Amino acid sequence: MAEAAEFQGTTPAPALRRFRHIATVLTGLLVFLGMIQLPSAPAARAEAGGSRTVGVSIDTLTPGAPTQNDKITISGTVTNKSRATVTDGHVGLRVGPLLSTRSEIDDIGDRTSFSPGTDGAELSGHTQKIGKLQPGVSREFSLTLPAKDLNLDRDGVYQLGVSLSGQTAEQPYERVLGIRRTLLPWQPSGTDGKKTKLTFLWPLISSTRLTGRTESDQQQTPVFPNDDLAAELAPGGRLQQLVSLGKNLPVTWVIDPDLLATVEAMTKRYQIAGPDGENTPGQGQAVAKQWLGQLQAAVNGHQVVALPFADPDLASLAHRGKNVPGTLGHLQSATELAATTVDTILQVKPRTDFAWPVDGAIDPSIVDVATSAGARNIIARSDSLREPDGSPYAPTAARQIGGGNTAVVADARLSTAFEGDLTRAGDASLAVQRFLAQSLMVNKQAPENERSIVVAPQRLPTTSQAQAMAAALGGLSDGRWTQPLALEDAAKAKPDPSANRHVPGSGAYPDSLRSQELSAEAFTTIYRTQKSLDGFKVILTSPERVVIPFGSAIMREMSTSWRGDAAGAADFREEVASNLTTLTQQVKLVEKSDATLSGRSATIPVTVKNGLLQGVTGLKLRLESTQPNRLKVESEQPVKIEGGHSQSVKFETRAYANGPVRLKAQLYTADNQPVGDAVEFTVHVTSVTLMVLLVIAGGVFLLVLAGLRIYLKRKRSGGREPAGDGPGGEGPSADGPGSDEPEQPGDPAADTGKRSGRPSGPGEKVER
Repeated sequence: MAEAAEFQGTTPAPALRRFRHIATVLTGLLVFLGMIQLPSAPAARAEAGGSRTVGVSIDTLTPGAPTQNDKITISGTVTNKSRATVTDGHVGLRVGPLLSTRSEIDDIGDRTSFSPGTDGAELSGHTQKIGKLQPGVSREFSLTLPAKDLNLDRDGVYQLGVSLSGQTAEQPYERVLGIRRTLLPWQPSGTDGKKTKLTFLWPLISSTRLTGRTESDQQQTPVFPNDDLAAELAPGGRLQQLVSLGKNLPVTWVIDPDLLATVEAMTKRYQIAGPDGENTPGQGQAVAKQWLGQLQAAVNGHQVVALPFADPDLASLAHRGKNVPGTLGHLQSATELAATTVDTILQVKPRTDFAWPVDGAIDPSIVDVATSAGARNIIARSDSLREPDGSPYAPTAARQIGGGNTAVVADARLSTAFEGDLTRAGDASLAVQRFLAQSLMVNKQAPENERSIVVAPQRLPTTSQAQAMAAALGGLSDGRWTQPLALEDAAKAKPDPSANRHVPGSGAYPDSLRSQELSAEAFTTIYRTQKSLDGFKVILTSPERVVIPFGSAIMREMSTSWRGDAAGAADFREEVASNLTTLTQQVKLVEKSDATLSGRSATIPVTVKNGLLQGVTGLKLRLESTQPNRLKVESEQPVKIEGGHSQSVKFETRAYANGPVRLKAQLYTADNQPVGDAVEFTVHVTSVTLMVLLVIAGGVFLLVLAGLRIYLKRKRSGGREPAGDGPGGEGPSADGPGSDEPEQPGDPAADTGKRSGRPSGPGEKVER
């Protein structure tokens, strides 16, 4: 009936439609409210009694890789994260299943809910009572038990869980309220197969600091932007911890020579730049000397690999900079400087034939750039040079990639095990156990095959990350399934015939890394700065005082440490260029005021000032007249000035007409490159006076008379030679044009007194 009424256009249809619309809205509202309210009760129950009610943190597990006769100690904290009080709580251990793949190791630690099927039963006799745990309250725990009580019957990697069981008022029965899992590598005795040879790179790298700016003293005291490096070198600082921890570890040191050079500069007097332009003395001399001494002792007996000076960003060079003139030359210079810097400061001859692109990501252009400076070994990573899907094991790191070059492919899982925030003890402990477990799993993959595995961690590990790295290597110290190997030997290892040797194309390079690269504009700026330095150094008597600090600063502009800090990199480049410009402007022409020339010839002086502490040579000063037909200038004079002095260079001039003439003075190098700014000034010529004009007119008149006299004599003699034209007779030699010589600076006309404040002679300066 209603439908019929609607179709027929009767009056009940609009009311019915309104009723249906209201009913639909109310229904939707009720469903929406139900969606909000219905989960509230289960959520409250989960909060009050679920397996995530209590947070569990495993802060220490010692030893990380126990033997059959060891006692295991597990300690940490439990925290009630709910709004309900937990009663009758206790902490217990649960041994999970034996893991079979490396992916399963990756997943441990991500799950926080209890799973009875995989977490196993609680070990009886090894629990600790916690009692009442009120909301927000934390309690520490520590469990110690013999390793044999874990009843582990097979070698391998096991899941080990620490759970807190208890009850709440809403659920007054015992249940698991929180659990945290870790990994337990279990191999009570040495491996029956072959040990994995493990190479661990220990990076000693820091961010760039020095811009080439120094004080204007004989010692060239360096100026640091701040004194933050001193804090890193001091006891407990990041760099101090890296040296202290690494000295007793079987590692290959990978060092940026720029860090050594910077610290060595701190052992002497240095300054800290102030915001108001006033420098203050640096205070880090003692810690710098101590740190260098500790480092020299730490690297003794270890292999040292020196990165090119300032750790240039190879990927940025390959993708953005190689087409900019001179860019690859910087990489060659940085490699050469690296060897001498390390040898001089540490008395160690480093290897410089290893290149380390960021995160081990490579493509053909990166390999080409890296090898252009002499590197023959490229430290890559297995997530860049990937193995085929389904590969049964991690192959030996070294493999030939063509052109006589070797890719040393670091294991990605082991290399990234210590990334992230490890300041919390629980996170650091899990990272250590994950590393130990992965290393054992690599060995278990193919125990009959002897393989060489490389670990290349992050370039700038934090203090907590370095401590975790050291703890992990300490867990391998007994050599049950690994043995240490230097990087040099790892690069020489026999390659696995099935390993991937194909360098991925440029399209496979990660976008996340490409977005952090230096821009092409950055390399253009670097080129301009280098060009300015090259033009400036040729005039210096001691060019090394400028070339060394600024050449090093230009290398620092290409540092890998600028990744992710484009603004900081741009500011650094601008400061280097600005400091160099300030230095080049110390050799300049002194501004001149307009002058007046009141003689036919005069000397115009131009003053050159050298504000440097060293002399300049090979310069020439050129003075050009915009109207040489009115005022001609001797155009060029050589310039050589001692440091801290000025020199007045004099130019001879000759005037031909009155009026103002614009002159331009400019310094040039021997190859005609301009130095500094030009100086322009005006000379008002008043040298052609009435007396001078009369003299000139008289000379012309005498010449005309002499010609007329000769003509008349010839005419009277009928064309015969006049007798008086012979020797001793009258002729041009006596009264002709030859008698009108140019005025000299000592002519009587130029020696008159001064008039109206103007110079009285060409020998006097014309400056005001």
